[in-house]
Amino acid sequence: MKVLVSDNLSPKGINILKKAGLKVDIKVGLRPAELQQIIGNYDGLVIRSATKVTSDIISSAKKLKVVGRAGSGLDNVDITAATKQGIVVMNTPGGNTVTTAEHTVALLFSMARQIPQATASMKEGKWEKKKFTGVELYNKTLGIIGLGNIGTHVAKMAQGVGMNIVAYDPFLSSEKAKALGIKGVKLDELIKKSDFITLHTPLTDETRGLINTERIAKMKNGVRIISSARGGIVDEKAL
Repeated sequence: MKVLVSDNLSPKGINILKKAGLKVDIKVGLRPAELQQIIGNYDGLVIRSATKVTSDIISSAKKLKVVGRAGSGLDNVDITAATKQGIVVMNTPGGNTVTTAEHTVALLFSMARQIPQATASMKEGKWEKKKFTGVELYNKTLGIIGLGNIGTHVAKMAQGVGMNIVAYDPFLSSEKAKALGIKGVKLDELIKKSDFITLHTPLTDETRGLINTERIAKMKNGVRIISSARGGIVDEKAL
């Protein structure tokens, strides 16, 4: 079987494919027309974020059996078109759980203590101690939108510094919320109650522009928003 890797992938990942007996071609940076021209030669396609697997690409992929996404987001793959053609689309949702959760918590601390602003001020020779005092995270309310692998890990880490966790996820069961020691709430309640809000949902038609003018108007003054998910979830113009 022939596999095309069209985005940058770790050499360790390439070796796994080769050890499985697959013939691997690495062609990074292909333009859509170039990918469409050659995709018919391959049984498998491995991508990250850069490659857009559109319906046009899929229609030319007569031999393709699987698209493997080295990451969790699948908004760059036309899943409907792939499914109609019998192509399996797979991702690796656990692969970036810890690193993304840690990045989120790093941003949480950074925003609470205004670290980038204070650093820039210090480099300018200023000592603006009161201006950049910031706030404690202890006993503040963290609203987590999307309680999958990453959101769950963020909740556990934030509990470690004494934050109160409220979460919105349409698939969150009362049993899971109880086991995690958090409170599951409606989205509007989370928006109104949270001192910090962090986003961990995929980008879909339902979540695009989720943080919009209407919801921002309901937030507390001074709320801080962290998005370690797809940019389209936040309406940046509204923000």
